[in-house]
Amino acid sequence: MLDEPGADEQIPEGAEGSAHLAGVPDEFQRLWTPHRMVYIQKGQPGAHDCPFCVAPTLSDEEALIVARGTHAYVLLNLFPYNSGHLLVCPYRHIPLYDEATPEEVAEIGSLTQTAMRVIRQVSNNDGFNLGMNQGAVAGAGIAAHLHQHVVPRWATDANFFPIIARTKALPQLLGDVRTSIAAAWPAG
Repeated sequence: MLDEPGADEQIPEGAEGSAHLAGVPDEFQRLWTPHRMVYIQKGQPGAHDCPFCVAPTLSDEEALIVARGTHAYVLLNLFPYNSGHLLVCPYRHIPLYDEATPEEVAEIGSLTQTAMRVIRQVSNNDGFNLGMNQGAVAGAGIAAHLHQHVVPRWATDANFFPIIARTKALPQLLGDVRTSIAAAWPAG
């Protein structure tokens, strides 16, 4: 027979009275993130309402674009993990890296390298997280349009503070970050 949860144990909302269904507890901690359901329920945007398709049609300042290439462009993430969190996106509306042309792959790589150099120059960061979440199940918020994350990291940054405390400490405004990165981006 299973014991009822103690007064100090938290039961997820909506699970009251279901302790008899719990089975044997495992060693995993659970992090409930119901706010992510909006991505699951809403579905993915088509090209007509995709923010990464709309951004290049706007001014650089309006779209937070810091650089434009022939096949791809670089913009600030509207919901950054850290100051200077950039996204490298192809202009073409494709969901997966293996659907990119050789020219798109080369330019995404080149823009990613330049982004790292520029961020290092303007922010004196200690490292980077680089990555592409391929598909909604892999964590992509906008899975319908390929994008590479370039996230600067500092030895003193808050790391998982946003997950634990639901707070992000961002020392600069997006417009100020865009201005400094765009100004430092090499011409060409």
